[in-house]
Amino acid sequence: MSSEKTPTRPTTVRLQKMSWAFTQSAVLFGAIEVGFFTAVSNSGGSDETIAEALGMTLPNAQRMIVALLTLDLIERDEDGVGFHNAPDVERFLVQDQPSYAGAWVHWFHHQWGAWGELGERLGASGDEKNLGFYTEGFTEAHARRYHQATASVGMGAARKFLREVDLTGRHKILDLGGGSGAYSIQAAKQYAEIEAVVLDLPEVVVISREFIAENDLSDRVTAQPCDFTADPFPGGADVILMNSNLPQYSGAVIQGVVQKAFDALEPGGEMHICGEMVNEDWNGPLIPAMCAMHGALFQSTALPHTPSDCIGYFEAAGFQDVAVREFIPDILQHISGRKPK
Repeated sequence: MSSEKTPTRPTTVRLQKMSWAFTQSAVLFGAIEVGFFTAVSNSGGSDETIAEALGMTLPNAQRMIVALLTLDLIERDEDGVGFHNAPDVERFLVQDQPSYAGAWVHWFHHQWGAWGELGERLGASGDEKNLGFYTEGFTEAHARRYHQATASVGMGAARKFLREVDLTGRHKILDLGGGSGAYSIQAAKQYAEIEAVVLDLPEVVVISREFIAENDLSDRVTAQPCDFTADPFPGGADVILMNSNLPQYSGAVIQGVVQKAFDALEPGGEMHICGEMVNEDWNGPLIPAMCAMHGALFQSTALPHTPSDCIGYFEAAGFQDVAVREFIPDILQHISGRKPK
């Protein structure tokens, strides 16, 4: 009798799960829209009290509870009757919490239609654009919605960055594609001697200035219109930042930006990019891979970048002490380098 094992016969289960994956996003978006997680937190957590708090039928509340339990977004209480939010949900998706990030998580609902047309857009012909996402009907209103949704998360990421990077003795930051100005605002709050310039598109800097003014920093943080992929950079900076923009551009574009940054920096200055990088063998992580795929929706030149690609951009520009480290697990990597004195 043969001891060889019979090869496992492939099934469609994995493919079916993947084809249903959009329903997981739909459940998450729907729960945010109706305030389900807030009701779980505030109503006592039984199916009946949740339904009553939301003005929802009991069957719909129970359907949502089953879906959210399955997705590990809520958990059953020890008494077996009530429910409570998972720790990350409680922190980020309960309204009126200081750390509430529901607007940011729900933002991706606005891209639902475009992703549904991916097959069609993959076959589109025409010139690819360096600013793909930002050239197809991009307006001040669009920029406002986006940065109002992302500002709280950006401020949190900026505070984390400043816990890890010591800017003592630095005096001027250029914040490339800085959007809400989160990194510049937090740096100016922490370091009284620092001034910063947010460089972003004309539609965006209107919103940047509003966030800067709200934080009473207009005397030290300014915002200037700039397409950082094409326009020259102001001089005099000893720190240049670029955050969450990496997979929106090709390697040639990023190399050009890094070279301009090197040339603009004062001797001894430093550049930092916190961006979505894929593994060296291109097999993930998921969010950086999908960020790169996003470029196909808007005929962008965007491509995935690996850590070794990014090290290459920095070293080719002339930076020394180039290093890559994890910033946000499975989402953002942090690469930095110094210009020789």
